[in-house]
Amino acid sequence: MLRIVCVLAVLAAGLSAAHTKVNKHKPWIETSYHGVITENTDVVLLDPPLVALDKDAPIPYAGEICAFNIHGLEAPFEAVVLNGTSGEGQLRARGLVDCELQKEYTFIIQAHDCGSGPGGMEGKKSHKAVVHIQVNDVNEFAPVFREPQYRAAVTEGKIYDSILQVEATDQDCSPQYSQICNYQITTTNTPFAIDRNGNIRNTEKLSFDRQQHYEIQVTAWDCGQKKALHSVPVHIDVKPVCKPGWQGWNKRVDYEPGTGSKQLFPKMHLETCGEPLSSLRVTVELQTSHIGKGCDRETYSEKSLQKLCGASSGSTDLLPAPSAATNWTTSLVSDNGRDSDLIFRFDGRQAAKIPDWVVPQNLTDQFTIATWMKHGPSPGLRAEKETLLCNSDKTEMNRHHYSLYVHNCRLVFLLRRDFTQVDTFRPAEFHWKLEQICDKEWHYYVINVEFPVVTLYVDGVTYDPYLVTDDWPIHPSQIDVQLTVGACWQGGEVTKPRFTQYFRGSLSGLTIRPGKIESQKVISCLQACKEGLDINSLESLDKSIKFHFNPAQSILVMEGEDLENINTAVRKVSYINSRQFPTPGIRRLQISTTVQCFGEDTCITIPSIDAVVMVLQPSEPRITISGVERLSQSASDFGEAGGIALFQDLHIVSTVTRADATPHHTVHQPGVLEEIIHNLDYCDILVLGEELNPKQESLQLQLSSLLGKHLDATNSTSGMSIYGVDSMANYEQVIREVHYYHLQPGQLTERRFRLTCSELNGRYTSNEFTLELNVWHSSETGEHISHMVAPPQYMQVVHHPSMISDLYPNHASGVPSAATVVIVMCIAALVAVVVLGIYRIHVTHQQEVRQVETTKEADANWDHSALTITVNPMENLETHTTGEEEASEVDEEEEEEEDDEDEEDDEVTSDESDDSEEEVDVQLPRMQRLSEKTQRWDKTTICY
Repeated sequence: MLRIVCVLAVLAAGLSAAHTKVNKHKPWIETSYHGVITENTDVVLLDPPLVALDKDAPIPYAGEICAFNIHGLEAPFEAVVLNGTSGEGQLRARGLVDCELQKEYTFIIQAHDCGSGPGGMEGKKSHKAVVHIQVNDVNEFAPVFREPQYRAAVTEGKIYDSILQVEATDQDCSPQYSQICNYQITTTNTPFAIDRNGNIRNTEKLSFDRQQHYEIQVTAWDCGQKKALHSVPVHIDVKPVCKPGWQGWNKRVDYEPGTGSKQLFPKMHLETCGEPLSSLRVTVELQTSHIGKGCDRETYSEKSLQKLCGASSGSTDLLPAPSAATNWTTSLVSDNGRDSDLIFRFDGRQAAKIPDWVVPQNLTDQFTIATWMKHGPSPGLRAEKETLLCNSDKTEMNRHHYSLYVHNCRLVFLLRRDFTQVDTFRPAEFHWKLEQICDKEWHYYVINVEFPVVTLYVDGVTYDPYLVTDDWPIHPSQIDVQLTVGACWQGGEVTKPRFTQYFRGSLSGLTIRPGKIESQKVISCLQACKEGLDINSLESLDKSIKFHFNPAQSILVMEGEDLENINTAVRKVSYINSRQFPTPGIRRLQISTTVQCFGEDTCITIPSIDAVVMVLQPSEPRITISGVERLSQSASDFGEAGGIALFQDLHIVSTVTRADATPHHTVHQPGVLEEIIHNLDYCDILVLGEELNPKQESLQLQLSSLLGKHLDATNSTSGMSIYGVDSMANYEQVIREVHYYHLQPGQLTERRFRLTCSELNGRYTSNEFTLELNVWHSSETGEHISHMVAPPQYMQVVHHPSMISDLYPNHASGVPSAATVVIVMCIAALVAVVVLGIYRIHVTHQQEVRQVETTKEADANWDHSALTITVNPMENLETHTTGEEEASEVDEEEEEEEDDEDEEDDEVTSDESDDSEEEVDVQLPRMQRLSEKTQRWDKTTICY
């Protein structure tokens, strides 16, 4: 048994040695392989085939191939041994291969033999071979167009080589199947064709009149003859023959008053017909010369405008509206429209002499001359001087002291000083040559004189004289001078005095203000247009666009190099009218364009376009004055220092009728009234019936009620006028302060007054509000009149020819009604019974003294005055309760002394008060007035 074991051990050792000697060689394969696989399959066709050889064959295991190993980054392939003895193998894909994901693969393959035994022990590897695999494509995708639709435009009458190009793509990976080999128009009977590259052309000339739009369907094939699943629509617009110019604008633009800024050309663009442009210049002009004095301005009176703009006071209107007091303009030809200021037309035959009492006597070294002027070229080869304003000798000589005239479209201002002012050669003539002087348009001229410097403003723009000539001063003389408008007065050195150097043109608002010059801010305000051009969202305008407005904002110039930026800028141009009630009608628009092309080629011409802005009729306001129409007062109420407040319950409202629904918050039914807020420019209180008797009665207003407002007032026996541009609320407040005074109310039974108000210099007027004042008399008041005739306290005499004449302090206690008077008198009678024994002697004596002094002063001064002018320079700060207590005290005294003093009242006459005529009013507290002398009445009379 042991012997058998030993023999087996020896045999195994021998066999192992024998095998070791048998597997001497490594398998052998080709150094490289090229393979092809069709996508969506798993078998790779290799060239050469995959075969491994081993020189140890046919020795078992050592000469056999057990495996092929692939080395590569995630190569989606595997190699299998088909026959180990022959070494044949096969390369397969582990999954489906997609050419669209990867077209080629490269990896390493290596063969392994089976080694020395069944376990593959001590097996050998072949060298590494490179395998390159190419994935063959399958035509699985159809062509797809890049765009969902195509659009193009052509001009009629032309044959195009290519109108546009369509393009389709294919997602297959190979050139054979991914390339598009053919396009085809599937729509029949169309005048278009398409080539293999997708270029569409027209086969005949197209006509805009016959057909303006075509829609055709186009399909595509790849080179594998696979057709697109969906055809693509192609839209072709036919345009008429291209003409350079602006397109997309409306001939008429309606402007609704009060809507602010409105775009004029929101969709407009410039068609250049494909011409490349290097720069563009667009000019938009708003033509408003036919509106008012050159544009839509505020049409308030010259005085109201000056007050509104904060102009210096003291100006003299040399061309006022004709009236009894200003009759020197009666002979002139005027055009007094409701929507504009008073305009005087001169045709070379009219002129006016200004009365001496109107002319400022001393202009000083500082003064201002202002006027609106419309003037054209003078007729004839040698034009004569045309005088606007002239101050010359009235008789004997023919010296011009100062004058303003036009000569050969030059404006000349002559200023000759007297020897008493200067005695040297000084500047005397100042010349300006401006286009505005003869352009037949309205312009606002202001000459500011700060001798020897003279500055001209035209429409708010400053101009220095281009020529200044010197002259000697005028020798002093006793000859009177004559100021004239429209020509110059020649009173000496001629047989018969006459006018000469007549003016031809139109003037308005000619004023002269001595002692002060006007600021540029005020000048700009006085001539400012309320309508013009504007740019919406100016901050969004491209920085490359240059723009410029003229001072009146009637001309806008824009320049740029980019066409789209210019189009955007033009679309932002808008019209604005800031007046609440603008002048309705058309405003003409003109847009002119100049372009510059690259190089010296012939450039296109852009025709100008004309449009109109139609300013619609504003809703006319209805100004309504309401309040108590019948006022009953006791005669004793006239004894109050404040007089009778006529319009304490006054209300002024304005309404418009809305015919259409507004697009905003509130919906209005047709015919619904809506209250609006606007200004007024005057209110007149007219006395109906007989005029006021200045010796007994007057309308008065305290000065403090006008402070802080743009209001002034004038007074006369016919009534009172309050004027100036201000709110309805301020007018209400001031009119409520108007008081009616009567020194002898016992003779008065009734008075009637009419109140009317206006906006825009009479363009819109209110209803005529009539107030009837009835005075009732009792036995008490009829016999106690003398203690009421004293004028109101706190008066100060002023002399002003054009402003308010009778201005008195406001009596804060108001005007008591008739019922209140009766109640107060009854209570006073009851109290008087209790205190009669204590105050009888003291009160009686005090009242007698007051009656006599008051009646003397009042009657004497009224006899010498046609109308009293008084101004309250300060406010009385006493409380209302003081006045009320005093009124109660007076009522008590009347009840106590009714029977004892009837005859004493009749003893006071106007003759007894003559000695108080020279006394001057001093403002005193109300309680102190009882022990002081009463105020005198001024003798100045003002015509209204």
